[in-house]
Amino acid sequence: MARLEDKRTSVAASPPRVWALLSHRAGESSQILALAEALAWPYERKVMHYRWSAGAIGLIRVSASAGVATRSRAELEPPWPDLLITSGLRNEPVARWIAAQSGGATRVVFIGRTWAPMEHFDLLVTTPQYRVTPAPRVLENSTTLQAVTVEKLKRAESEWHWRLANLPRPHIGVIVGGNSGPYTLGANGGRRLAAEVSRYAQKLNGSLLVTTSSRTSKEAVAEIESNLTGNYDFFPWRKNTPNPYFAYLASADELVVTGDSIAMLSEACATCKPVSVYDLGRATLAMRHERGRREKPGDWLRQDDFRLSAMTYWLLMKIGPRRLSRELRIVYERLLAEGRMGWFAEPPPAGPVPPLADVERTVARVSAMMSERHCDRD
Repeated sequence: MARLEDKRTSVAASPPRVWALLSHRAGESSQILALAEALAWPYERKVMHYRWSAGAIGLIRVSASAGVATRSRAELEPPWPDLLITSGLRNEPVARWIAAQSGGATRVVFIGRTWAPMEHFDLLVTTPQYRVTPAPRVLENSTTLQAVTVEKLKRAESEWHWRLANLPRPHIGVIVGGNSGPYTLGANGGRRLAAEVSRYAQKLNGSLLVTTSSRTSKEAVAEIESNLTGNYDFFPWRKNTPNPYFAYLASADELVVTGDSIAMLSEACATCKPVSVYDLGRATLAMRHERGRREKPGDWLRQDDFRLSAMTYWLLMKIGPRRLSRELRIVYERLLAEGRMGWFAEPPPAGPVPPLADVERTVARVSAMMSERHCDRD
């Protein structure tokens, strides 16, 4: 843990008014809050409820609050923020509307990717899988924004010590996601995963710390729980239930992450521990990208679990506009090159794991933007 340092400090003596406009997706909201907390300015959480039309309003790229449900309208009242941090298709029109209501005084930081042109936003914080065209208002990081800190890990490890203390080391943390884009984690994939990580832990005479996520299907959870062997602690994700996830990150000597979530992978990399990605694909549809390898539709028959929407997504990636899909393998290639990850069951990267600096880079960029704004006012 020596290499993980907290460099997140206040960046202004007179802090601006900050709104964190949260998303309906947990992963997007976690990034919004990670940046808001890292800036070390006081901020207000804004939780929106939406009408059924909110997604369509986002797709047509307008500035509007029409998609916000009546019960959330009270959250959108002046004084308007100096800085708005948000993400997600439903929030895009609302963010633009808030900026317009402020007379252009509100600076909008958007996380992920946008549908509207970049001139409607002050900064886009993105990651490689979205393949956003480089531009002055775009900041591309290697990983997603996350809130893994030394203090948070120590606190979680102490809180859950009673549960993990008697498990033999090394501890292998296994962070399990679910269906994502062209990749599927169903019953067969869950069975394969449980068997392979169990064999790996037994080979090391160690223990598994396995947790699922909100996207893990019931079928996959059941098969994972039924097929884990040896020494292990298993925690299936449950809504509104205390979760040892951060304790697993803290206690693990190494981490295995299913390759469906860049957010989970980013949090694992933030610990500066050895991280390996578990490939959910098979044959030429594997997550390992090999240049020159031809992907064939018939390879869907060789996957662990068939999902029609996954095949549709794969076709969309091949023939549709790039803004409609993500290419996760671009992120894997970058993290491999940076020595931050390896593939499960393959030799790990040589040498120490370099610490992440993406949150610090983003804080510096936002701080500079807000400082320029203050100078312009003067």
